Amino acid sequence: MPRTNLKKRKNRLSKILSFLKNEYPNAKCHLNFDNALELLIGSILSAQCTDKRVNMVTPDLFEKYQNAYDFSKADIDVLKEDIRSTGFFNNKAKAIIACTKMLCEKHDGVVPDTIEELVKLRGVGRKTANVIIGNYHGKPGIIVDTHIGRLARRLWLTDNKDPVKVESDMREIVPEEDCTFFSNALGDHGRTVCKSRIPLCGECKISDICPSFREFN
Repeated sequence: MPRTNLKKRKNRLSKILSFLKNEYPNAKCHLNFDNALELLIGSILSAQCTDKRVNMVTPDLFEKYQNAYDFSKADIDVLKEDIRSTGFFNNKAKAIIACTKMLCEKHDGVVPDTIEELVKLRGVGRKTANVIIGNYHGKPGIIVDTHIGRLARRLWLTDNKDPVKVESDMREIVPEEDCTFFSNALGDHGRTVCKSRIPLCGECKISDICPSFREFN
């Protein structure tokens, strides 16, 4: 169970959310995309890879493969070379082809708009599913990546390490209309200030309400 009760977690969340809206008002997904399929492919490629690197690869990739049917029929060895620089290209190429084949067979090539259907696709977990429903479909998405999980624990919004449980804890306290923004903005704070090894507590504007402040100072 979280170290503080639900009421205290909600109160702390309210202050954190106000800070995020002031500090990161334009927070959004860092992957470049024009449609749900491009966001899906980009999210698969982003595993163990920076969004910046993915964005360097995807313009040519999306010009070459313009829909799910194109990806599903791709020569796997050619696709591996197309995405090599993103790392783990063998598994990613297999996942992309398998995923898009399922899209073509079960969804007429259209990316689903529910977490339940998205997670049935090869290479798609809850993190990627939430990225898509939140940043493309405009539904409440709690995106639990390494940054979100780390900050949620440091801020005592959860005690859990399992991403599914962290997501559940966040959905308890984050207003639905703020879920996607909260995820994107907290992720930005984790990248720029509350870093993994040495958080920049002296630069953090919410250090006064952070229960972990004393651990690093």
